[in-house]
Amino acid sequence: MDLKVTTLEGKDAGKVSLSDAIFGLEPREDIIARVVRWQLAKKQQGTHKSKGRAEVSRTGAKMYKQKGTGRARHHSARAPQFRGGGKAHGPVVRSHAHDLPKKVRALGLRHALSAKLKAEDIIIVDDFVAKEAKTKALAGSFASLGLTNALFIGGAELDNNFKLAAQNIPNVDVLPIQGINVYDILRRGKLVLSKAAVEALEERFK
Repeated sequence: MDLKVTTLEGKDAGKVSLSDAIFGLEPREDIIARVVRWQLAKKQQGTHKSKGRAEVSRTGAKMYKQKGTGRARHHSARAPQFRGGGKAHGPVVRSHAHDLPKKVRALGLRHALSAKLKAEDIIIVDDFVAKEAKTKALAGSFASLGLTNALFIGGAELDNNFKLAAQNIPNVDVLPIQGINVYDILRRGKLVLSKAAVEALEERFK
């Protein structure tokens, strides 16, 4: 499948051929959802914590004698039913990460790329290079291309001026090809790939 290549200034820069094995699949939402869930689970901090009855600062002495009061039998005031007592079955510090096979992760990325192409939300740019690290100039280039919400995927090395100029533009993310992932692809409207990124993807999945 051929897609036209443009420059950041909006000029025509030829065409590039995209592999059907990467960009031409019929998107499967179940696989994409599995990969996104795996990514978000890994991102969760898991630092939520409540104190159990062994951790609250309260006396462990028996509240009152066992028999003869007419009241219910109780021991420690740290029990969960009392004000100031410990939390029963409360959250603990833990990792939310779970395993996902490498083949499913790779397939999820290919399906996400295919979904973007099917929705006509992929733009190929010859190279991400800015003459100077000026946000205003780069924002003007993006506006001329109609990019208000986009993820830019460059080659292994990103142009420093481009990266600095783009980081202050809202709803725009810039990643090297090593950082491409399903969640970031889906959370932005347009996916903008450099020619180097396309070549790297085809090398990775060949």
